[in-house]
Amino acid sequence: MANNHHDTLVYRLVQMLVKLNQGEKLEPRALAEEFGVNMRTIQRDLNQRFAYLPLEKIDGRYQLDPTFLGKISIKDIQRFASLAGVKGLFPSLGNDFLRDIFDSRLQSALLVKGHNYEDIGDKGFLFRDLEKAIVAHHPVSFSYMKAEGLKSYQSVLPYKLVNHKGIWYLAGQDGGKIKSFSITKLSNLLTLETFFVWDSKIDTHLAEDDGIWLSDPKQEVVLKVRAEVAGYFKRRKLIANQVIEKELEDGGLIISAKIGHSNQILPIVRYWIPNIRIISPEYLQVEIDKGLNEYLGRSESANVLVNY
Repeated sequence: MANNHHDTLVYRLVQMLVKLNQGEKLEPRALAEEFGVNMRTIQRDLNQRFAYLPLEKIDGRYQLDPTFLGKISIKDIQRFASLAGVKGLFPSLGNDFLRDIFDSRLQSALLVKGHNYEDIGDKGFLFRDLEKAIVAHHPVSFSYMKAEGLKSYQSVLPYKLVNHKGIWYLAGQDGGKIKSFSITKLSNLLTLETFFVWDSKIDTHLAEDDGIWLSDPKQEVVLKVRAEVAGYFKRRKLIANQVIEKELEDGGLIISAKIGHSNQILPIVRYWIPNIRIISPEYLQVEIDKGLNEYLGRSESANVLVNY
């Protein structure tokens, strides 16, 4: 019975992906009638199973972002659909994993942010062991490669395997603090036999945070965006935890964001120069100006005053 359910699910997802890839606009009610399921099932397909896709909702109908049309291959469709739309994200693809992915407990161990992913096939066994530790609430110990060398971590409480902008991380609690660890830098993993008490607040925090800098409390940054590029920031969040605070008369924006580290915001501001400026805290804009002056100074062999 379960296999029939999975086969039906796969068939439905394949057909929906084909339609999206061909540029069709999907109307949930029509899909529910076509596949003989209720509206809640279709909404779950579109909003959860296809969360990795750049979907747009216009007048109640879903369509693929035009820039992605035709780029999903048949192999991609089969791969994604066979695991409710996420198979390509996971490195451990044995038969047992294919069965387990439909287990809601295991799905709760995974958190995908974005539709691209890195190849960590050589970490397949480690990845799988982390999944099991998260589901069973077992602490883990491991070695982690940092800039200053290999560091050992003892009794980390694992909460999620997070895919953020294509990179896999372990998000967990270490010494009372929420931290993230790049999977490719992990080694010598050991799952402890003890158990830890799951904190639903941490789980919610990880799900709601847009980034991977997980420090708490976070710092609020306020920025001014010029009208020339405001549309990009209105269409989607280009900065983690971005909020549009005000639309200016000239078409510009005042936006805020809560960050866990300055490197979460500075590279983005540099990318959008001269169309974005940090209003507060002022020291971050000073750091931007200083870096730009140094760059221009090296280029022109002279100090240049930044004023935009």
